[in-house]
Amino acid sequence: MLNKFKKLDWGIVALLGVFMVFSTLLVRSAIAPDPKFAGYDGRTLIFYIVGFVVLFATSIFDYRLLLRKHWYWYGVGLLSLLLLYPLGAEINGAKSWYNFPGFQFQPAEMVKIVVILSTAYLLGKRDGDPLRFRSDLLPTGFVVFIPFLLVLIQPDLGNAIIYLIILVGMLWIGNTKYTHVIIGLGAVIGALVLVMVLFTSFNQQIHDYLYSHNKYHWYERINTFVDPSQASDDAKHQSSYAKIAVGSGGLFGDGYMQGQLKNNKFVPYPYSDSIFVVIGEEFGFVGASILLMLYFLLIYRMILIALQCYDRRGSYIIVGVVSMFVFQIFENVGMMIGLMPITGITLPFISYGGTSLLLNMFSIGLVLSIKIYQEKYEVE
Repeated sequence: MLNKFKKLDWGIVALLGVFMVFSTLLVRSAIAPDPKFAGYDGRTLIFYIVGFVVLFATSIFDYRLLLRKHWYWYGVGLLSLLLLYPLGAEINGAKSWYNFPGFQFQPAEMVKIVVILSTAYLLGKRDGDPLRFRSDLLPTGFVVFIPFLLVLIQPDLGNAIIYLIILVGMLWIGNTKYTHVIIGLGAVIGALVLVMVLFTSFNQQIHDYLYSHNKYHWYERINTFVDPSQASDDAKHQSSYAKIAVGSGGLFGDGYMQGQLKNNKFVPYPYSDSIFVVIGEEFGFVGASILLMLYFLLIYRMILIALQCYDRRGSYIIVGVVSMFVFQIFENVGMMIGLMPITGITLPFISYGGTSLLLNMFSIGLVLSIKIYQEKYEVE
C-alpha cells in the first residue's frame, strides 16, 4: 500500500488542499449575511475531510475492477433515478433528492460517474479503431440517453446536459469518424436554432404549456437567456444582480467578507450555485483569474495522466471526468456573467454541497487509480 501512495500525483492532492481552503473561506463569507445558514463553512470542511478519505481509498483500488462491474453500477444508477419519483423530495421545483436523517443525496451526481464507466467500457472494445455508427455510436448513445431522459424530466436540465457533454468528449477521443462528427454538429446547431426560433416566435404558447405542466422554471431560465425582453423581472433578478456583483469587484475586489451584493435576497444561493459572485465581488478579476488558473492546473495534470496511460479505457475515463469538470466550470462561471443560461450546476470543489464534493473527490480518486495501476498494467 505504501508503494501505491508513492505513485500518487501529489500535485493534484495539493491542488485539492488549496481548493479546500478556498471553499471553506468563500462559503463562510457567503453565509455571513444570513444566520440561517450558519455552520455551512464547518460542514464544508467536514465534507472535504471525508472527501479526502474517499479519494485515497478510491485511488488505491484498482479501477479495472469497477469497469468489470460497470453494468451492475449502471443498473444501480438507473434504479436510484427511478425511485426518486415515488420516494424523492422536491426541492426548488425538481424531484432530484433523497432526504435521509442528517443529509440529502442527489443520485444524478453519482450517475455521472456511472455514465463515464459504462461509456469507457464500450469504447474500449474498439481499442482505438474508428467507431462504427450502428455497433458503437448507437449503443453508447443509448446508454447515456436513458439517464439523460430520467434526469431531464425531474426536471434537472443542468445535470442532464452534463451527461451529453461527457458523451461528446469521450466519443471525440474515442476516434469518431469525421462524417459522424459533422452530422452530430449539424444536429446540435439545428436543435439550438430551433429552440431560439420557438422561444422568439411562440413565446406565449410555450409559456402557457410549460406553466400548465409545472415546468415554469424551465421557461424562466431559458427565456431569460434566449429572449430577455420577454422575461419577467423575477426571472432576470439573479442574472442581473450576479453581473452587477461580479463587475463591482473590479480588478482586486472589495476585500474578504466585504461584499454587499452576495446577500441571498440579491443573488440566490451565494454559498452554492452562485458562489462565483462572492469571488468576483470580494477578490475581483485577479482573484477569479487565480481560481481559473488552479482549475487549469488540475485539468492539465489529469490530461498528462491520460496521455501516459497504457489502457485506453483508463484514458477514456479521464477524458470523461475532464469533460464533466470543464463544462461545470464554464457553465457556472458563464451563467454568473451572462454568457450562459442560469442552471443549478455548482462550481466544482468550491460550492457548498456534500454529494457533489464527495463524488468529485471520487472522480479524482479514479484518475489517481489509473495513474497508480499503469505500471502494473504495463508489466501484465
